[in-house]
Amino acid sequence: MHSQEPFNYNERYGLRKKRSWVGVALITAIVGVGWITWAGLYHSNPEIRVQLISFTVDSDREVSVRYFVERDSADAVSICTVIARDFYKDIVGQIDVEIPLGKEKVELVSVVPTRSLAVNADVSTCRAK
Repeated sequence: MHSQEPFNYNERYGLRKKRSWVGVALITAIVGVGWITWAGLYHSNPEIRVQLISFTVDSDREVSVRYFVERDSADAVSICTVIARDFYKDIVGQIDVEIPLGKEKVELVSVVPTRSLAVNADVSTCRAK
């Protein structure tokens, strides 16, 4: 009798064995957890922190904003953008306030001129100059 090797379907048609997705998932999970940890630690401690204390609508044309700024280093000038919004959430007033060198913790009151009645005010951003 003639011995014949069994027919190998995968070899004949060039099909490969399916690769396991576990390795790819493990690498993706390690990289993802590492990135999330770095992003959480980096963004949870910004160089400049701002806390809005209060705002007062003084008239149809101005708003007073009281806020607290804490900087990691007082060696650089900082600029805070203070805004006022109307009922429709449109910005009706905006000023940039420069915080000079010196103190790391500063409490400020800024008067924002507006073009119409404001119902809300906030410190939009603070950044080093």
